[in-house]
Amino acid sequence: MAESMHEDLILDVQNISKVFVSKGVSVKAVTDISFQVRRGETIGIVGESGCGKTTLGRCIVRAIEASAGKVLYRTQKGEVVNFLSVDAKQMKGIRREIQMIFQDPYSSLDPRMTVIDIIGEPIKANYPKMPKAEREQMVIDMAARVGLNTTYLKRYPHAFSGGQRQRIGIARALILRPRLIVCDEAVSALDVSIQAQIINLLKDLQKEMQLTYLFISHDLSVVEHISDRVGVMYLGKMVEFADTESLFSHPLHPYTEALLSAVPVADPEVHMERIRLKGEIPNPANPPKGCYFHERCAYCTEMCREKPPLLRQCNGHMVACHRAEELKLKGFEYSDP
Repeated sequence: MAESMHEDLILDVQNISKVFVSKGVSVKAVTDISFQVRRGETIGIVGESGCGKTTLGRCIVRAIEASAGKVLYRTQKGEVVNFLSVDAKQMKGIRREIQMIFQDPYSSLDPRMTVIDIIGEPIKANYPKMPKAEREQMVIDMAARVGLNTTYLKRYPHAFSGGQRQRIGIARALILRPRLIVCDEAVSALDVSIQAQIINLLKDLQKEMQLTYLFISHDLSVVEHISDRVGVMYLGKMVEFADTESLFSHPLHPYTEALLSAVPVADPEVHMERIRLKGEIPNPANPPKGCYFHERCAYCTEMCREKPPLLRQCNGHMVACHRAEELKLKGFEYSDP
């Protein structure tokens, strides 16, 4: 049976879940997450460390296998396929269109390979009959496009700075001309000045190559700058999903409010009232009954303790909170210095 989705969409994530089992203990890393991605936009995924955002990204690109759900993807030919159920031959073709930029720009690069071989490896794997000279010219062109000095491509990764290594990772991801890029904390390991360069590079490449991004990060100021829409995760669940401007200025979930209050503002005249969450993140192997966030929530009621909230439409947001309509939460407006 052929899959279908709206023609403006490139990705439709449906009820993705991932459960890790070790020594008889089940850990729900990702639970029933759904969202859609339009062609050419950037979706930000944020949350505390351990909330499952990296696992979600890896399930989507099938770096790890999801326990349940679908990932519908519209290929370059216009065919809609469930990426999680295609066979190895079909998956190899789709992988050319879906790539990933990893968090650590050093550990994701083979230290025994030169940069020209690292960037060219996807070409070699997918087009083994391509002449070496043609492959290396493609690498040189892509390296120049992402701002690398092409005279240094015969060097090894240890000879480059963090920012240069991330540019190498970006060049490797783009060398096959993909349509969808999953950026997993792509700038978190970099200095602030280098972060700005890489973010601007990603935005320029998006316009130039008509790319679509799934941008995973814990840095809300970066996400606000680069994303069109943002999803907020907590303990493996999506708790809020909305347009970036709306989510930052009018959050509807208490956890989103707490995250936004922790973002520093580059203005000494602006005072942000920090919301300090009580308690610790619950154990994902033994999550609490009801709303997963209720033990740390200042607005908790008896219903929150007993009944898990469903992700539902509310004032233009998708939000999983029983009290979303009645709470008047504080927003946050970020502006570049």
